[in-house]
This record gives sequence, structure tokens and C-alpha cells, in this order.
Amino acid sequence: MKDLTGERNIMIGALALGLSTKQVKERYQEIVDFAEIGEFVNLPMKAYSSGMGARLRFAISASAVPDILMIDEALATGDAHFRAKSKARMDEIRQSAGTVFLVSHSLATIKSMCTRVLWVHEGKLVMDGDPTEVCRSYKAFVDAKNPKKRGRPQPKK
Repeated sequence: MKDLTGERNIMIGALALGLSTKQVKERYQEIVDFAEIGEFVNLPMKAYSSGMGARLRFAISASAVPDILMIDEALATGDAHFRAKSKARMDEIRQSAGTVFLVSHSLATIKSMCTRVLWVHEGKLVMDGDPTEVCRSYKAFVDAKNPKKRGRPQPKK
């Protein structure tokens, strides 16, 4: 919630994830540190850069270990350091969570994090299976749609 401080967003977001007030207070500094927002936590989120907001949202969502966790492109957030830190945290959550749903177009992320991949295109299931096989098929599909990959001349800009 952009008009609220990072601190309030941490409390509201973590409570919504099912943490108790006591658990939120215990994990508060860990969330702030993970998001790397420092004193900005006291400012309204509308003052945050898009990267800061995304890092905080990820840190809040990663503060709980749910039975099912859904992540939509969250690992593409931030610089290489934060992406590596996020991946490490996701690995920890995967060990404890029952199921993690990751929505991503990053084939490298999918191959490194997933044990099963569902490729959905225009609301329809195209393929379900091994990450390497599904990613290979998806890449071939994308390459086939790209005129540069088919050798067609491109319009001049």
C-alpha cells in the first residue's frame, strides 16, 4: 500500500500471510535487512524506487514458510546481488514449503529452481514436464515467432 510506510506494509503483509503479531515483530528486522531498505522503512512506499518496493514485497512474502507459495516474476527484481539472495531464500523456502509456484519468463531461473514446469500460453496448457525439455520447447516456440531467427529482413527503424 503505497501511502503506508514500509513498516506498516510489513505488518499488514505478514499478518495477511498468517504470521502472528509476535512473529512479525520477531522477523521485522530480518525483513528490512533482506529488502535492503534501511531507514526508508519509515517512509511511505510511494517514496520508494520500484526496485525498493519490489524487494520489500519479496522480503515480506518470503518471511513466512507457507504450504503453498506463489511468486510472479519476483526473482527478476533488483541487481545481481539481490537476485542471488532471493534465489537462495527461495531454495530455503522450497525445502520447507509444500509447493512453490513460480511464474517467470526467465528460462535460466526456471531451469535452476523448478522440478516440474507447466507452460501456459493464452490460458491453455501447452506442455507439462521436465524443466529442460519444456524450456527447450518454449525457446523453439519463441525463436520461431521471432523474424530475426527465421532469417526474414527486418524493417528499418
